[in-house]
Amino acid sequence: MENKIENAVKLGRVSEEVRSKHRGFTQWDSYSSKRDHDTILQIVIDGRDPNARDVEGCVLPTLVYLAREKRPRYHHNFKAGAMNALIRVSSSISNGKLLLNVDCDMYSNNSMAIRDALCFLMDEEQGHEIAYVQFPQNFDNLTKNELYASLRVINEVEAHGVDNYGGPLYIGSGCFHNREVLCGKKFSKGCRSEMKWEDKRGEEISIHDLEETSKSFASCTFEENTQWGKQMGLKYGCPVEDVITGLSIQCRGWKSVYCNPTRKAFLGLNATTLLQILVQHKRWSEGNLQIMLSKYSAVWFGRGKISLGHQLGYLRYNLWAANCWATLIYSILPSLYLLRGTSLFPQISSRWIIPFAYVIIAKNIGSFVEYMWCGGTMLGWWNDQRIWLYQRTTSYLFAFIDTIVHYLGYINSAFVITAKVADEDVSDRYKKEIMEFGGSSPMFTVLATLSLLNLYCFAGFVQAAIAGTIGIAEVYETMCLQILLCGVLIVINLPLYEALYLRKDKGKLPRSVAFKSMAFAGFAFICSKFIY
Repeated sequence: MENKIENAVKLGRVSEEVRSKHRGFTQWDSYSSKRDHDTILQIVIDGRDPNARDVEGCVLPTLVYLAREKRPRYHHNFKAGAMNALIRVSSSISNGKLLLNVDCDMYSNNSMAIRDALCFLMDEEQGHEIAYVQFPQNFDNLTKNELYASLRVINEVEAHGVDNYGGPLYIGSGCFHNREVLCGKKFSKGCRSEMKWEDKRGEEISIHDLEETSKSFASCTFEENTQWGKQMGLKYGCPVEDVITGLSIQCRGWKSVYCNPTRKAFLGLNATTLLQILVQHKRWSEGNLQIMLSKYSAVWFGRGKISLGHQLGYLRYNLWAANCWATLIYSILPSLYLLRGTSLFPQISSRWIIPFAYVIIAKNIGSFVEYMWCGGTMLGWWNDQRIWLYQRTTSYLFAFIDTIVHYLGYINSAFVITAKVADEDVSDRYKKEIMEFGGSSPMFTVLATLSLLNLYCFAGFVQAAIAGTIGIAEVYETMCLQILLCGVLIVINLPLYEALYLRKDKGKLPRSVAFKSMAFAGFAFICSKFIY
């Protein structure tokens, strides 16, 4: 299979030899572009066939290939549209009551996951109340110290907390759904839906006839004047369609369950470059902020339908993008005022320093203990703090701006797919835990500007202290917290300084980014020191 794929990539097409062996390729004759083609559907393995067995003699399940119809004049609604087409087509072929949704870059790592999900969905006391069972999103290519952070704390702590209030968010992968609920069934306390296996529909229909009758369910026009994308299937109109779909299901009275077995159920690929991580979190935070500002906000859409704790659980993620402003203020103003010798925090001898000291100590010790309890390392926690800073000063900032511009009617939201394929050099640096920058991006310009601004301000302050302009006792008494904050920002940005000036490999920052960031940081430095 690998050789066939590589040959097709080299040729730029599928060879005639391979096409002749697989009838499905002939259906691509209607293909004109990836956004303009007929429905392509083929039942590759017919589970009804007694001869459908693997090399060990085990029965194989039905396997269907589907590429839904796409036309330029019809909006295809990205992943949500693809999911809804798959739901409809599968109802025609198998109509199983249990649906598993897994992203294309993830695979099953625990064969008992299905059993675990069924234990919840078929529970005699509460199974009839459960709409879906959500497993965490884990990765098998993380480095020892998780260079670009991970979802460790979310998976091990936060998701369990939300589960206690009525169920976790639907995250779009690693999730077992009750088909009837996903297709719009309303919740009723007295109604009990039994998860029984039934004979497959269409057993007397030939494969060819079944394929032809199922194609219509994946056509562009099928959803016209229907509730698909509204009350049925995944909802449309948001880059994170999975979250609003899960919220709407829970607001109808259904519950969800979070299942996190010791052996990870599903594993996928984490991004291997900094830009990939930042772009991915920009999409997530932008979609969550759009939910916050839409009719599906947990504040008003969930009011009276889900508990207050559950609403706050959703807001924890819906307000990701809004966190950018507080982080930017604390990354810029204290350093600028340090340069000018102006104190922003209470004096060390003042009792008002206690709240600031408490927040600093409690937050950092709490997050460190939490991270270590989840199985992380000390360096992993430090990397997590760095990515925390980078996401809030770039991903969340750009997401916030794009969302506001979107609501003003200037741009439309788009579903951005995170690339997870890296060349050999990038992979080698990733394994060695060397941060990958490589290209030019506005996000990198922002990061480099902020890091250099803190470095310039700290250097200017040290120069003034050495020159005797500022007394040592006065510095300790009035600006200790500002020095600490600016110093931490410099230390946490050491990989960025290396990428700007010291590294020679392809993963360094381009000179254009270095020049622009130096100019911006220098301008802010001069304005703060000499103009104001």
